[in-house]
Amino acid sequence: MRIFTILFTLLISIMSFAQRSDFQEIDFTKADSVAHYYKDASLANLPVLTHNLTTSLETDVEKFRAIYTWIGSNIANDYSSYVKISNKRKRLAKHRQAFLEWNRSITPKVFKSLLDNRKTACTGYAYLVKEMANLAGFTCDIIDGYGRTPSLLLEEDSAPNHSWNRIEINDKWYLCDATWSAGETIIIDSSPFFQPDYFDGYFLANPVLFSKNHFPLPKEESQPIKKESLNAFIAGPVVYKEAFLAPIIPIAPAVMQNHIQKGASVTFTLHVPNEFVGDVQLLLNKGGSQKIGDANIIKKQAEISLVQKFEKKGLYDVHISVDDQLIATYVVKVK
Repeated sequence: MRIFTILFTLLISIMSFAQRSDFQEIDFTKADSVAHYYKDASLANLPVLTHNLTTSLETDVEKFRAIYTWIGSNIANDYSSYVKISNKRKRLAKHRQAFLEWNRSITPKVFKSLLDNRKTACTGYAYLVKEMANLAGFTCDIIDGYGRTPSLLLEEDSAPNHSWNRIEINDKWYLCDATWSAGETIIIDSSPFFQPDYFDGYFLANPVLFSKNHFPLPKEESQPIKKESLNAFIAGPVVYKEAFLAPIIPIAPAVMQNHIQKGASVTFTLHVPNEFVGDVQLLLNKGGSQKIGDANIIKKQAEISLVQKFEKKGLYDVHISVDDQLIATYVVKVK
């Protein structure tokens, strides 16, 4: 029960954020086309670029959308910079004040590299979003913390490794992550290669789902990190970016690692939009052999549960798939 209490506390802490569904009536086609029109525009004069991206748009959310789409579509991820920053973060992992001071000190260098080379790590993405949003009249902050991806898992002593933004629109706060919207870095023959692939699922993302793979550091430098909350975050399931499109939120189990007896069942529960009609499946991978599960699927309003019985002992990677896209991964050890 303890981890559920911790997760409930985390949920309460993020309820102050709104989400993209507030703007269901807004068509972002014009904002995206403006961003595309100014593709490869110079970063040398940010006020001019910001003006060009926003001046023809009527609503605040469209203006920010144009800025965000332009950044996600025009700035490459700098893997070498990411490695250098990650190594420094690891060395300062136990000295948070020193880390925060260092993180602020490198911002001018990161930003200069961004201007010169049009590529950066997460710190640069977050800084550019903040600067351009501020120029457009928005209140926008950088949030430092922890990010989890399918290829980037964390441990209790892991250093903060990610930065993203919060922005105020129409007197409400929203979350976004331009770094993860820009694409992904893949390794080919031991060499990093950035693959641009703009993804807008992290634009004004659902805050509950966002908290599944983003954990912020406390706002005040004097406040300690709540280790129990961080450990609960680290223990959660792996969540894939495709979950952000609907959005689809894994609710249960609360943790990725689950231990049961042979013959017992595990209930995997998702929160889905009311109009959701996707094809949901469980994929059971045991020893490299994968098959579709025979889960009993229970559908309620805004919720889908998949009850899977495990008849054989062993270690299972359990993937939740929606329309052939992975949403989340759990591990079930059957004794």
